[in-house]
Amino acid sequence: MRGGMDTPPWILGSTSPSPMILPTSNSVYGGRLIPSLPLDQEILHLEGRGCLAIEVFGGDEVVLVNCEGGQVCEVISVGDGVLRESLSTRGELTLSMLRDGSHPDHVRFTRVYRYFADRGYDWEKVGGLLLFGEETEAGFSERLHVEGDGYLLIATPSEGMEVWSQDTSTPIRIEVKRSKPRDSGVANILPSPLAEPLQDIRVHAATAEAYVVKKGEYIQVYDVDGRQCTDFQCFDRRKLDKGLVKPLDVTATRSISGRDYPLPSLFAKSYDDDMTALVEVVQDTCGRHDAFGLACFAKYYDDMGYVGHVNCTDNFNRVLEPYGIGARKGWMAQNYFYNTGVDDGGVMYFDEPWSRPGDYVLLRALTDLVCVSSACPDDTSPANGWQPSDIHVRTYASTERFSRSVAYRVTPQSEPKMTVETAFHPYFSRMTRDYVEYRGFWLPNCFSENGPIEEYWACRENAVLLDLSALRKCEVTGPDAERLMQMVTTRNMKKLSTGQVVYSAMCYEHGGMVDDCTVMRLDVNNFRWVGGDDYSIEWMREVAKREGLRVSVRSSTHEIHNVALQGPNSREILKDVIWTCPQRSTILELGCFRFTVGRIGDDEGVPVVVSRTGYTGELGYEVWCHPKDAGSVFEALWKAGEPYGMKPLGFEALDMLRIEAGLIFYGHEFCEERDPFEAGIGFTVPLKSKEDDFIGKDALLRLKEHPRKRLVGLEVEGNELIAHGDCVHVGRPQIGTVTSAVRSPILKKNIALAQVDVAHTELGTEVEIGKLDGHQKRVKATIVPFPHYDPTKSRVRA
Repeated sequence: MRGGMDTPPWILGSTSPSPMILPTSNSVYGGRLIPSLPLDQEILHLEGRGCLAIEVFGGDEVVLVNCEGGQVCEVISVGDGVLRESLSTRGELTLSMLRDGSHPDHVRFTRVYRYFADRGYDWEKVGGLLLFGEETEAGFSERLHVEGDGYLLIATPSEGMEVWSQDTSTPIRIEVKRSKPRDSGVANILPSPLAEPLQDIRVHAATAEAYVVKKGEYIQVYDVDGRQCTDFQCFDRRKLDKGLVKPLDVTATRSISGRDYPLPSLFAKSYDDDMTALVEVVQDTCGRHDAFGLACFAKYYDDMGYVGHVNCTDNFNRVLEPYGIGARKGWMAQNYFYNTGVDDGGVMYFDEPWSRPGDYVLLRALTDLVCVSSACPDDTSPANGWQPSDIHVRTYASTERFSRSVAYRVTPQSEPKMTVETAFHPYFSRMTRDYVEYRGFWLPNCFSENGPIEEYWACRENAVLLDLSALRKCEVTGPDAERLMQMVTTRNMKKLSTGQVVYSAMCYEHGGMVDDCTVMRLDVNNFRWVGGDDYSIEWMREVAKREGLRVSVRSSTHEIHNVALQGPNSREILKDVIWTCPQRSTILELGCFRFTVGRIGDDEGVPVVVSRTGYTGELGYEVWCHPKDAGSVFEALWKAGEPYGMKPLGFEALDMLRIEAGLIFYGHEFCEERDPFEAGIGFTVPLKSKEDDFIGKDALLRLKEHPRKRLVGLEVEGNELIAHGDCVHVGRPQIGTVTSAVRSPILKKNIALAQVDVAHTELGTEVEIGKLDGHQKRVKATIVPFPHYDPTKSRVRA
């Protein structure tokens, strides 16, 4: 961007963590193929109910694309003559967002508002444009021609969707074509800083830079152009002052954390060999690094015949000398963006990095540090995409606050989204710090006071409350809504009545599963889809577009959050919490796989949808609400559950419950290569009664007649721990694979789910589970029916 030096970092840039130039196409730059855009183009992504400002110049063109449809967009021009059409409205909606103290982004909006107000812009007189409307179709765009220099404030205003409605807020894509391209020698510009930087350090290709960071300050290491490795090393300054050179030790770090490299979580810290914690990872947009070998060193290149090749170790030695740190022949380091691994033969391998332009790792100093970062000079291998480029380092004050997060992409071309907390996080986090990252959300793993075994028994004998807000939701509406759902799911949606919920599979043409899901019918042409993966929503849009259907598919994941109340006492707890109007089912009347609409407490309470669904194999319900109402929902449920001794439940205990109940999980029982019959949910494929065609039907007809594998239950002898991926044998040959396993507290035995060849699926068949190499150690098991627990589902239907 060509903004002035006083332009604050939060004005320019995207609401996503990636650079302003997001990867949308492949082009050749500097002799290597990297995702980039032409030098005169930029793309930004603005979520629904969001706001950002970009600097524009006369002659620029701005295209606004309504990605999912139905989203109003308002553009306010700040400056004289920025837009020719700038007097059509006074920007009422955007101004109300900026002033709304209850809005989740109010703090950021206030900073934008004050920034321009302090520079003399009169918000009551600035003009703007109101674009799009509720009927706007997905993909529709508007083009704006910029007449003069200034700023465009772009907002996606929305009141927020009520849980029983389907007017979800959706994103806008902003495509900027500049009248004056950026310098041709720059592949990609850096994203806006996360805050006001203390230091801005450019580490040029094939060099290294040392810098000092105080305790509590943050270190952000950027890959400027993508696919560039950077070795990071640091030293405790207090120890250096005593003459002790104790660098970050990757072996000590691996041994303490139990993982190859730290990522944002409880196990985010890196240590020296005194076991002193030096830094912790706060954010990571790449998630693929190296912690196995040394920073590249002279002998590495010499042995390949590249005698005298510049290397990271010598670069380290040169810049660390002023700090009294002696030279070494090889420096241990954490190499960010270096794509390495160890194969089954114990051999290290590497390939091109996964990092995109602007990807970064954000660290927090846990003591005063001397740090060093390199831009790896290796041009002899794919390690840096065959051509080394720059690294950039920024540091921030200890007073700044950054949430722990990693990046999540729906598709390789999608903008990255950082991990977020659910609306219920403030309430569950009172009871635990043990959270796991699950597809863009932080969810509780287990709770400090209870632990997974106690949580498990609470669900089986009493009641539990768990956060399932990470489930993906979307609203499918329009004249062809039923036709689309009939096409993309295996169930017969024509038989689904308003108020019903159905569990279904979704398949590709070859029969492999896209996802499993539940579908609610809200009205004749109104469905709510709930599944596990954002791509499933994108896939439905692709199908709708290909078939020319008049249907809207809009994501509502961030506008509907939900908790599950599960266990034998769940009905008693919930019945006095939920008020329903006379034409709706009460909790006592609500049947299995049905939902009702109501409010918390009475007819003035917050709105909720309650479905009789779950993932535990017990009687249970899910309570769905808008994120703004999560506090009211949680407190009401928790208060009602206290007399019953209700406990919170985390993912570790949930996994035990769902395996006992024979419930499947992506990457374990099903994937793109497994059909519903192999996944154990053949009951979701009514090939005879569903006469309409659906995606994958022909393949599923063939696969049902000629199955390859089948999901079975296993009872395991002894107490050996069995794990996902263990091989299953009859004699020498492998005939299957364990998909999930658990030591069942209620059955007092080890059990597993496994996919085995149909020739060996007869009940009572004795098999062996292979450990080590699959042959040196075998554990006996027997094929049994599943679900192992409550096979008739009588508890769910109670």
